[in-house]
Amino acid sequence: MTGRRPRRPRPPLDEDKLNELMLAYVAKFATSRAKLGAYLRRKVKERGWDGSDDPPIDSLVVKAANAGFVDDAAFALGKARSLTARGYGARRVEQALHAAGIDDSDGQAARDHAADDRVEAALRFAKRRRFGPFATRTAQPVQNDKALAAMVRAGHDFRVAKLILALPPGTDVDPQALRDNH
Repeated sequence: MTGRRPRRPRPPLDEDKLNELMLAYVAKFATSRAKLGAYLRRKVKERGWDGSDDPPIDSLVVKAANAGFVDDAAFALGKARSLTARGYGARRVEQALHAAGIDDSDGQAARDHAADDRVEAALRFAKRRRFGPFATRTAQPVQNDKALAAMVRAGHDFRVAKLILALPPGTDVDPQALRDNH
C-alpha cells in the first residue's frame, strides 16, 4: 500500500502574495468590504505572515474599494434583488446584509427594494411552495399554520403572509390589492 506524501506547507504570505489573493478573490466573487477583509484575515491565519509589520489587510480592502472592485451598495442591492426574486422577504434580506457586513447607509437601497417588493416576493414564495392561492386544495388548519411559519421564517411580514394564505386555491391574485390591504 502506498500512502500519499504529506503536502509541503505553503510559504507564509507577503504583501505581494496578499495583493494577488485580493485581486483573485474580487475577480471571482462579488463581495463586500467586510467579506473581503475576513477572507484576507483567514488566509493570513492559515498561511502565516512573512513581514515585520502587521499585514496591510485594511489598506488592501480600501484599495479594492477605491478601484471599484468592491462596492458595498451595489453588492447589497444585488443581494436584495436576488433574494426577493427567489421569494424571500425583507427580514431575510436584512439578515443577509448584516452577515455580509453592509452598513446602514450602503444597505438603504437594498432595504428599500425589499420593502417595495414585499408583496411580490411573498407571492413568489407562496407560488414556489404551493401555498394559499397556488395550492391544489384548501389547506387544513395545521397545514396553514406550517405554511405561515415557513413564510415568516423566509422573512415575510406576518400580516402579508396571513393575507396570502387566506386566499382560496385558484384565486387570481392582484398584488396591488394585497399591498392596499396591508
